Amino acid sequence: MMKSVSRRTFVTTAAAGISALGTLGAMTPGADAQLVYTTSDWKVSDFDKVVKAPARVKQVYDVIPIGEGKFLNNIKNSLNGLHFGFGVPVDQIKIVAALHGPTNMLNYDDYIWNKYKIGAWLKVTDPATGEPAVKNPFYASKAGPELHYSSQDPDSHDSIYQDTSIQALQHRGVKFLSCHTATEEQARALVKHNNLTEQPEQIVKDMLAHTIPDVLVVASMVAAIALLQAEGRYTYITV
Repeated sequence: MMKSVSRRTFVTTAAAGISALGTLGAMTPGADAQLVYTTSDWKVSDFDKVVKAPARVKQVYDVIPIGEGKFLNNIKNSLNGLHFGFGVPVDQIKIVAALHGPTNMLNYDDYIWNKYKIGAWLKVTDPATGEPAVKNPFYASKAGPELHYSSQDPDSHDSIYQDTSIQALQHRGVKFLSCHTATEEQARALVKHNNLTEQPEQIVKDMLAHTIPDVLVVASMVAAIALLQAEGRYTYITV
C-alpha cells in the first residue's frame, strides 16, 4: 500500500530518525567506526545531479521493508502509468529508489549475499530454489544481461515494461540509492548474527566494493530524501 506524506510530516519524522541514529551511534562502539559520512567521503556532486535533474515529474520512493520486492512493481507501475497513461515523455520522468533499512541490502551484489548469508539473515527466499537466497534475487533481469526482450508490447510480460528487476528499472532511468548509515549498522548486525571475527569497518569496505552497477551511496538516506524533496521538488511515496 502506498501512502502520500506531506513535506511537513516527513521533515518531522526525518528529524526524529536522525536523532535516533545519533543515539544508536553513540551506543555502538567499533574499531575505526565511521557512522557519519562527511562531504569528502562520497560523491556529493553525483547526488546533486540527481537532485537537480530536469524533469516534469520527479518521484522518490522511500523504501525500508523488502516485502518480497513488491515495491519494485510499484515503481514499474509509476513508470508505465506516467508514460502510457498520462502521456509524460520518458525523458521527463525521474524516479529515485531510496533504499535503507533492510532494503539497503538490495544494493549489493551476489558476492555479498553469498559471503554474508544475507538471505538467511533477512529471511529472503530464492524463488528458484525455495531456500534462503545466496545471491541477490532482485537485481538480474530474466531477459539476460543484455536485456533482450521478445516483445515491445507494454502489456506483455516478455517486454521491459513488465520487468520489475532492478537491472531493467535502472535501464529505464530509475536511480537507486544506498544508505551509508544503514550499511554501517548492518555490518555490526552481521558481525553479531553470523559470529564474524572481522571488524565492522572491514565488512563495510567489502560491501561498498560490491555495490551493484550505478548505485549511488549517500551519507544518510533520511537526509538525502529531505534534500530531494526540499531542493529537488521530488514528490514522496513510501511503500
